[in-house]
Amino acid sequence: MARSFSMRGVQGAADRAVQHARTWLLETEPGSRVHDVQSDPRFQHRGVDLLWELPTGEVRGIEVKGDRNATRRRYFFELVSNLEKDTPGCFLYSGADLLVYVFLSQGELHVLPLKAVRDWFLPRAKEYTLKHAFTQTGAIRYTTVGAVVPTRDVVEGVPRVLKIPLKRSTPLATQEVVAPEVGVASPESPPAVMTQGGGEVSAEQATPRAPEVASSPKKKARRKQPARQAQSTGSNTAE
Repeated sequence: MARSFSMRGVQGAADRAVQHARTWLLETEPGSRVHDVQSDPRFQHRGVDLLWELPTGEVRGIEVKGDRNATRRRYFFELVSNLEKDTPGCFLYSGADLLVYVFLSQGELHVLPLKAVRDWFLPRAKEYTLKHAFTQTGAIRYTTVGAVVPTRDVVEGVPRVLKIPLKRSTPLATQEVVAPEVGVASPESPPAVMTQGGGEVSAEQATPRAPEVASSPKKKARRKQPARQAQSTGSNTAE
């Protein structure tokens, strides 16, 4: 079944993918610079989204793809960008050195040497299923056609394919479990108290036992009562 996308959704995924690609490029080569040329007509027809300027002066072209598939890790190699106008897909004509393919929902970034992947794919293109995707932009709707290729096939067939997990912030709940705040107790359990030996006990366990202190006056009172009774009895007998 063909998938349908809105231009807003497609552009949002593309922007996020470009940001992840930019971050990885700058971290990989400290001192390098990344130039966004997505809106530059001189590079649009070359299928280049970013220019990666290395400290050595070398400049590499980067094509970026964002994929929102949440379950399967398969590349969508664009073979026809607009079926209605019969325009070729960027996978076939891009002059980029690297294809940075970002699986947004799965949190993984793949770096593919584009020419090597293309040379590997073309002789076996018929082995893979073609998929149609529809994109709606205003009143205009166009169809994109691409080959769906499992990532493992490319990794096994093409050397120097990189897989990099995307960095994500640590959830707050995890931080609280790892490093609980001292002196703060949950309402369901008594506060914890540190012992001299470094152990931890609850406040109920750490509280000194008070029953013996409270019962001692009662015991004394009970002991004195017989004495007072004995005195009164003795005096009565004396009389």
